Amino acid sequence: MTAPANLKYAKTHEWARLEADGTVTVGISEHAQEALGDIVFLELPEVGRSLQASEECAVVESVKAASDIYAPLAGEVIAINQAVLDEPELVNQDACTNWLFKLQPVNAADLDTLLDAAAYAQVAENE
Repeated sequence: MTAPANLKYAKTHEWARLEADGTVTVGISEHAQEALGDIVFLELPEVGRSLQASEECAVVESVKAASDIYAPLAGEVIAINQAVLDEPELVNQDACTNWLFKLQPVNAADLDTLLDAAAYAQVAENE
């Protein structure tokens, strides 16, 4: 499992990356993708939707199971990745590059409450 150091992680297996413009890009971890297997369908939140931290906001379906995706922090959805909606297998190829949605966070400092790569690796290892 790879957990890039430039990302922050939720215990629910989402990653978050603060962008230079203050927005936050969100995806699922490689660990989550490996556990799910081949992803065949994604349902992403609507642009404009306000999310609370830890709120269920998306669904990923694989050949094995369906799983909820949770907002790693509070904010408004400002973009979704149409490419992964059209080709969900992109997430299988590289879960840490193929993001799901972008947020305008209520408070970007909330990223500090998420796990760093080393702490997330421990969480994933203990599952």
